[in-house]
Parts: sequence; C-alpha cells; structure tokens
Amino acid sequence: MWKHFLNKLPRKSSSSKHDQANGFCQAHSDTTNAINGGSTSGPRSSASSAKRMSSAVFPSSLVAGIEPLVPFKDVPNSEKQNLFISKISLCCVQFDFSDPNKNLTEKDIKRQALLDLIDYVNLGQCTRFSDPMIASSCKMFAMNLFRVFPPSYRSRPGSNSGEGEEEEPTFDPAWPHLQLVYDLLLKFIGSQSLDSKVGKKYFDHSFILKLLNLFESEDPRERDSLKTVLHRIYGKFMVHRPFIRKAVRNIFYRFVYETDRHNGIAELLEVYGSVVSGFALPLKEEHKIFLSRVLIPMHKPKCVGVYLQQLTYCVTQFVEKEPKLASSVVLGLLRYWPLTNSQKEVMFLSEIEEVLEATDMSEFQKFMVPLFKRIACCLSSYHFQVAERALLIFNNDHVISLIAQNRQTIIPLVFPYIEKNAQDHWNQSVLNLTINVKKMLAEMDEDLFDECNAKFKEEELKRDELENKRILAWKRLESVAAYQPVTGNTAVLVGLN
Repeated sequence: MWKHFLNKLPRKSSSSKHDQANGFCQAHSDTTNAINGGSTSGPRSSASSAKRMSSAVFPSSLVAGIEPLVPFKDVPNSEKQNLFISKISLCCVQFDFSDPNKNLTEKDIKRQALLDLIDYVNLGQCTRFSDPMIASSCKMFAMNLFRVFPPSYRSRPGSNSGEGEEEEPTFDPAWPHLQLVYDLLLKFIGSQSLDSKVGKKYFDHSFILKLLNLFESEDPRERDSLKTVLHRIYGKFMVHRPFIRKAVRNIFYRFVYETDRHNGIAELLEVYGSVVSGFALPLKEEHKIFLSRVLIPMHKPKCVGVYLQQLTYCVTQFVEKEPKLASSVVLGLLRYWPLTNSQKEVMFLSEIEEVLEATDMSEFQKFMVPLFKRIACCLSSYHFQVAERALLIFNNDHVISLIAQNRQTIIPLVFPYIEKNAQDHWNQSVLNLTINVKKMLAEMDEDLFDECNAKFKEEELKRDELENKRILAWKRLESVAAYQPVTGNTAVLVGLN
C-alpha cells in the first residue's frame, strides 16, 4: 500500500535507477517501522532513512533531504521552508473519494499533512513566503481544486421550472478533503507572510478564471468557500481587481443573455455587492451600464428567487451610492414585472420597498405614477400574499412621507382599489390591513379622501348602469332568438338601443 501511494509522488531524475529503487525500498521499510512503533538503529539511521526517502520521492532541488511526515516543531527554523515544500508536494497526490474504503492510510497521511500546513500558516511562523513556497502552493491548489464538472452539473432543468425554488443540494463526497485545501488557500492568501507584489505573479489571471469556473459546483459548501476565497483575493491583490470585476460581469452576461443557468449566481452577487459598496463616487459609466444591462435584467429568469436577496442588496447599494439611479431601477423593475407569477410579484414588491427607502423626493416624482398604478393593481389581487405585501408598503415611514408630499397624485390612483378591497376581498388579513390603510389616508388629507370617495361612488353608479344595460341587451337578444329561429345563412338584425 505504501509503495502504491509513494509511487504517485514525483521522483527526481537519476542516472542510477537501481540506487533510486534501493532508496525507495529502504524509505518504505523505515517509515513502516515508524508507524508501527518500531525503532531504528539510532539517530544516524533515522536521519539517513529520512534522507533516502526524500531523495527517492521528492525533487532534490526543492526538498533538500526533509522527510514530509515530520512535524514542523521537530525541525529547526532553517529547515521549515524545505519541510513546507515537502508537505505541499505530498499533498499534490490525488485520490478517488467516491470509494470511502479505498486508500484509507494514504488519505489520512495527506489529511494530516494539510492540517500541519494550515497550522503552520495560521501561526505565522514564516516571516515571508519565498517564491518556491508560493509556486509549489499554487501548483498544489490547482491540482486539488481545479477540475471539470460532469455534464449533470451544467444541466439544471429544475432551475427553469416552477417558481424558482432551490433544489436539493448535491454534496461532493470529496468535500472533507477539499475543505482542508480551501482552508489552507484562504489562510495562505490572508497571511501577512504573503507579499502581494510577489503573490500576484502566481495568483494570476489564469488562476482566477479557473477559480471562478468552480462556482459551477453543485455543492453549496464549496461555493461558500469559493465566495470567501474570491473576496480575499480581491482585497489582497489590488492589481487584479479590474480583471476580477470583468470576469464576474462576463459570467453574469452569459447567465442573463445565453444560458439562464448557473449554480453560483447568488454567491457571485454577494461578492459583487461588497465590491459595489467600495466603489468611489461619482460612479464610473461602466458601473452604471452594468446596473442597467445586467442587474436589472437578472430579475427576468424564473429562478430569480434563488438569488434575489443578493441581487436586491447589489441594486440598493447602487441607489445608496447614487440616488439618481433610483428612477432607472424602478422603471426597470416595472418593465420586468411578473404579471402571471404571484410569488415573484411578492419578491418584487419587497425589493421596491427597499429601493424606495433609499430614494429622495426628486427621484420619486419621476416614477411615482407608473409605480403606484402597478401597486394599485397589486392591492386588489385575489392572491392574498400579493395584496398583503402591497398593503404593507404603506407601513413604511419613509414611503408614507413620500406619499404624503405627493398625495394629490397618489391617493386618487390607489383609492378605488383600496375601497374595492374593503368591500369584498375574501381574505380577512387583507381586509384588516386595507381598513388600516384607508384610515391612514383619510387622516392624511380628509378633504381629498372625501373627494375621492365621492368620485368612486359616482363611477360605481355609472358602472352599475352600464352593467344593467348590458344585461338588458342580452335579454333582448335572447328573446329575439327565441321567437325567430335562425336557419341556414339568414342574417338577424337586433336593435340594442
């Protein structure tokens, strides 16, 4: 088993294959004795066996005779860098985790090596990571993390079905191992020992693109770790920030205009939300274009419920940064309003309220008429959750202040629907909320309220008259048809007046 495990590791080139084989066998024997609790012939023998094993398994230019299974505390400070690289090289070996009973000993050795590396980086025992340490670490991260997902990962028919509910998550059997690699990557990037000027050469554009591709993973635990790692890279390497923003935007563009499917949209939006909060004012034109061409159209997919919370945060961050964007945001939401999807309609109403909280008076007046026409329609919705959520907007103090200053325009728009709700809505909760809103509007401007009430009653009388005329016309038509049976192609003239 040991021989099979160690054969996977890179060997240095040697002119004498026979000497290398002898060294490997001797190392295997010595390591087995150490694991079984056996003793060697003495310190000289232990040192020589460790050296023979490292020379057989690891490149001499990197390892310099350091046994990778030795703890960091057992070697002098001058040798810890070489031991670090030895452990990193050991962790480059990959295993099949779909079979939990396969290579148990080797997997445990690799796990222990990863834990040792995490402790070493976390404790900050190295004042500065050297180029070989960074290079070998990046290679190990790439070999363990970067992989192509099977087709089932990229095909998610459920993401386009129904109301956009989250599917049952798929858990990667290799996650306990991957988690350690992600933990090491996170601590490595966040370490003060990593000089950003040196690290940017190894954590380059290629590394970042491959890291972003991993957001397609169906395991939510991996996507959550990736989110933290990407945020840490964005904060550490300022030179890569424009490239990261562009790469993430390209993923969003493909999602909105091409695929309509991606597993990591919520996590990427969460990262981008924190990026938006750090934008300098005034906002660049490219950021405004991204808002109008990507973030607003991202409300259209049926699976919007999976990432709406993060999307709303991004949008409100833009409005808080530059309040003049509120009108384009609200009008964009009205353009993509889900007329036949009640669950999405409730979500949109919640987002509208959050945007209104960051809107000032001058911007509010630009879109208040089309907005409250839509809210008025929602007030009388037969879906009680839609009507209830629309009525709850009137409980927001900032929204009420905006309505109060524009009551001459808004109250006439919503009054007929509120009065209709109060008369015949089937849901008791909606009825109670309607009565409260009606009372609040009456207290806001009693004269205007009475005027709207009188106009509503007048329109109701006209509507009743038209309904009666319609009924009479149909009765007259039925009576004419009863006395004059129609045969063949005979035309019948009926007076409706």
